[in-house]
Amino acid sequence: MEQIFGALVAVVLGVGTMLLYFFGTNYALDSALPDTIDGSGNFISREKQRESVRPWLFVAPAVIILALYLIYPAVQTVILSFFNNRGNVFIGFENWVWSFNNDEFLQSIGNNLQWLVFVPLLSTAMGLLIAVLADRVRWGTIAKSLIFMPMAISFVGASVIWKFVYEFRSGEQAQIGLLNAIWVSFGGEPQAWIQVPFWNNYFLMIILVWIQTGFAMVLLSAALRGVPEESLEAARIDGANEIQIFFRIMIPQIMTTIAVVWTTITITVLKVFDIPQAMTGGQFDTQVLANLMYDQLFRGGIDYGRSSVTATVIMIAVVPIMVWNIRRFQKEEKTR
Repeated sequence: MEQIFGALVAVVLGVGTMLLYFFGTNYALDSALPDTIDGSGNFISREKQRESVRPWLFVAPAVIILALYLIYPAVQTVILSFFNNRGNVFIGFENWVWSFNNDEFLQSIGNNLQWLVFVPLLSTAMGLLIAVLADRVRWGTIAKSLIFMPMAISFVGASVIWKFVYEFRSGEQAQIGLLNAIWVSFGGEPQAWIQVPFWNNYFLMIILVWIQTGFAMVLLSAALRGVPEESLEAARIDGANEIQIFFRIMIPQIMTTIAVVWTTITITVLKVFDIPQAMTGGQFDTQVLANLMYDQLFRGGIDYGRSSVTATVIMIAVVPIMVWNIRRFQKEEKTR
């Protein structure tokens, strides 16, 4: 009951504060820029001035919170990357030089690059394929619902599920892991899949593909429904087969949505932390940059400098994708 009461109080206070801010800022703005009458008795409206200021009043809380909890920490992280492990002595580029000569750091970058290629490519391709095929069967809606369901599961929850799939039992014990059970039924020897060098990274990536395929499918399915039926019929009349229609008619018309899906999944991949952490803890050469940053900051001694370098590298990798996405959006707005 205390938790319920606390939640209700938080909702009431939050909503009440927003209402108070809304009416208070409007009243203050109207008082600061009132309509007036000049010496000749002419009515002077200042509504245009008020309307130019009003949006900034409503955006101000979000801008302040964004600056306080996003921009300031980002700038501070970059600054800390030039300081020692306690963050109190300036050491220049020593942390950067050390990081790019450290095998663990370079391996994490290599693993991240593999994730960046494999996960967006496979998630988008599978989502597109399922979106096309599901619309051709009667039970397509049920299939889409089942495929989208993993999106409702947290990354840690999905990792726990797949940990059972990859489960390995040594000796003569019965294999309860689904993958090992299938492997043994075909005459193979049980494998500790998440410890297999190189391939264990891809076993972890499959978890994120399993989650993100549903996201890609929903957006791409909606985009495919927007392809004019007249274009498809005209192509069929001209003798195009379904594969030609798919690659030459449908894909070009939904390329914008494909780009959105691709970039969204790419940004998710750059921030991936939960799956490697829950599955392997970054062991067996599965470390990615986010896990390395966590280890540098919280495990084996606190190191503000080197962990800030890793965090900055992640941020730098995300920024170009965001800039490209914003520019593409602006170009689309101009062409409308």
